[in-house]
Amino acid sequence: MPTKLIAVLIAVSEDRPMVLTLEGGRVLPSGPLEAGHRSLQTGLRLWVERQTGHALGHVEQLYTFADAPDTDATDERSVLISYLALTRIHSGEHGWRNWYDYFPWEDQTTPDGRALVARIAAQLGDWARAAPPALGTARHQRIALTFGLEGLGWDDELVLQRYELLWEAGLVPESSPPAGATVRGQDMAGDGRRILATAMARLRAKIRYRPVIFELMPDSFTLLQLQRTVEAVAGQAMHKQNFRRLITQQDLVEETADLAPDTRGRPARLFRFRREVIGARRIAGSKLPLTRPV
Repeated sequence: MPTKLIAVLIAVSEDRPMVLTLEGGRVLPSGPLEAGHRSLQTGLRLWVERQTGHALGHVEQLYTFADAPDTDATDERSVLISYLALTRIHSGEHGWRNWYDYFPWEDQTTPDGRALVARIAAQLGDWARAAPPALGTARHQRIALTFGLEGLGWDDELVLQRYELLWEAGLVPESSPPAGATVRGQDMAGDGRRILATAMARLRAKIRYRPVIFELMPDSFTLLQLQRTVEAVAGQAMHKQNFRRLITQQDLVEETADLAPDTRGRPARLFRFRREVIGARRIAGSKLPLTRPV
């Protein structure tokens, strides 16, 4: 059974979380596992860097599933292994798309994103009420938990659960069959959006206890740029002073001698992450202030 590696390459550009795509944004990059590869991760790194020119930072496996044949039962199935990989965008590159193009309800930093969740909740409420009483009650509870309704609070890590609930309700184009009125968001071929949702959830969870966010940063940056990058990935706004206090307390960054160019008002100091601290944090973990939107 052949093995195919699927890469979810994530970068942040101009405070937007970006994913590398092909075929007009409908397909994630993929390539075969070759006989000469010592490991799956080595194979992924080699073909991604060869085909895209990207040197990958943090890489981790997401999940594995079997790809059903497109035609008859005699066709050979494939094992699909998906990976999350962090990188940086080079100037002039094509194929990068804002991941909120695919999941606009996941951006809770904007009024539009919050209003979309309210509209989705209304559609899901109709879906729950259309079911028999016991099933309708169970659906109502899932909706409240997954979308943070009734005072439960928004959990930014439930990206896949929200997408799968919308799929079950027929509210995304990939649903079979889709409902008459689906929610906004660009679709992807096959399980593309499901794989991307898994990667988003994994990265949102990861930045809470591992310093992988620095893989997405330039060599030097302002604290505001760091905060906006974290907010972009998490889809939630954070309290400025709380964020800076926690970053300072953990000694994750150190000042450089330089100031940020082209800033209005008082020039902002540039920082860099402390490599020796980051190395230790990969083992011990770190906590970023992502628990409360503002």
